[in-house]
Amino acid sequence: MKTIAAALTSVILLGCAPASATEIDLSAWTCKQFQAASKGDVDIILAWLDGYYRAEDDPPVIDRDQLAANARKLAHFVPRTRM
Repeated sequence: MKTIAAALTSVILLGCAPASATEIDLSAWTCKQFQAASKGDVDIILAWLDGYYRAEDDPPVIDRDQLAANARKLAHFVPRTRM
């Protein structure tokens, strides 16, 4: 279920975002890279995190308000991001 939610999130976001040939390897990214990332990249990462931290039996639904609230919470820890 978690994989389906993450895949659905990725498809939705990638369908709305302009095409990009670069990859985001989250296992190698640093906080500095996250802080310097474009708004589009930050949005993709936040959506991925939202899916990643869901329980396996959670419904595959993206709550835009909750996603925005979580992004604001993260902004307190990473104040220089453009969220």
